[in-house]
Amino acid sequence: MDRKNKKILMLRNKQSLMLRNKKDKVKITKEIAEEMLSLLGIEAKIKFEEDKESKAVKIQIETGEPGILIGYHGETLSALQMLLGIIVSKKVGEWTRIVVNIGDYRERREEVLERMALSAAQKAKFSGEPVILPPLSAQDRRVIHLTLSSHPDVISESEGEGESRRLVVKPKK
Repeated sequence: MDRKNKKILMLRNKQSLMLRNKKDKVKITKEIAEEMLSLLGIEAKIKFEEDKESKAVKIQIETGEPGILIGYHGETLSALQMLLGIIVSKKVGEWTRIVVNIGDYRERREEVLERMALSAAQKAKFSGEPVILPPLSAQDRRVIHLTLSSHPDVISESEGEGESRRLVVKPKK
């Protein structure tokens, strides 16, 4: 077989493998997530599903030690989610969105953020001054923006760059 035909055959094999991997996204994610938790020495029950609408692979982890996986304000959880996304995407050959939830952390965090948003809206409305919220992740800022998007008395804006990016709640004029 000449060199050109070898390259074509290798390319076809790689494409075939990638196509097969795309179909097995959940299976690949399951293997990688279980291996990561095993290496961390964490025993957990894990459920996996592919969200047909968003095409994301959702992972629900139940463990007796959720704090270790969640970390401060979900930083460890976000890092775990990002690492899983990168590793799975490399294996599958296309970007794969991974959403990890530990216990009911995401739901509880969303409730806290919604209360924070409404409290800031009240302050801004009654004081007439902008309210600057503490630093939040992009995902957390999004929850607050969505919560306040239909609020009749305030608007929310993100200001700044990088680590110093803040969300500001301002009264409507």
